[in-house]
Amino acid sequence: MTTDLQRVGPRLRAARQQRGWTLADLAGRAGMSVSTLSRLEAGRRQASLELLVPLVSVLDMRLDDLVRGEPVDPRVRRATRRRDGMVIAPLTLEHSPVQTFKVTLPATAAAPPPKVHDGVEWFYVLSGVVRLVLDGEEHLIRAGEAAEFDTRLPHSISATADGAAEAVSIFSAAGERIHMHGA
Repeated sequence: MTTDLQRVGPRLRAARQQRGWTLADLAGRAGMSVSTLSRLEAGRRQASLELLVPLVSVLDMRLDDLVRGEPVDPRVRRATRRRDGMVIAPLTLEHSPVQTFKVTLPATAAAPPPKVHDGVEWFYVLSGVVRLVLDGEEHLIRAGEAAEFDTRLPHSISATADGAAEAVSIFSAAGERIHMHGA
């Protein structure tokens, strides 16, 4: 098993290479020898605060970025939900600052009542047609099109009577609470 300190070297190397810098570039900027930096990156030199602080400063990163623990599984494993005929599949981790969902909207003849809340919403239509009623005006957003709007305006989102629609929706926290969990 790899320890946290064993990850410092590869993370340091990746940050340096991402900036297009050579070992000599970074070592010079951080005031250390190229051999010290090389050994640090290769894991042949013990990482210490004395060595890491100048490096993270020059690389404009946090010390935590180098020494953070075990990598987190990036896969989203949240249950798909059903609400009011919609199928809602989460696409982001539960505590992400912005929530993203794949939403399948059932065919419906009439738009639902409008909602108002703080924030901005964005959606991209994958298939079908999404009806966006925004401030009293109906807009038909087709597959391959996107919409972004201020949620302080009265709005509702639904499919049309012609069939179901699928969209990827991005919400602020307020929008996620209102649209995915109900008022």
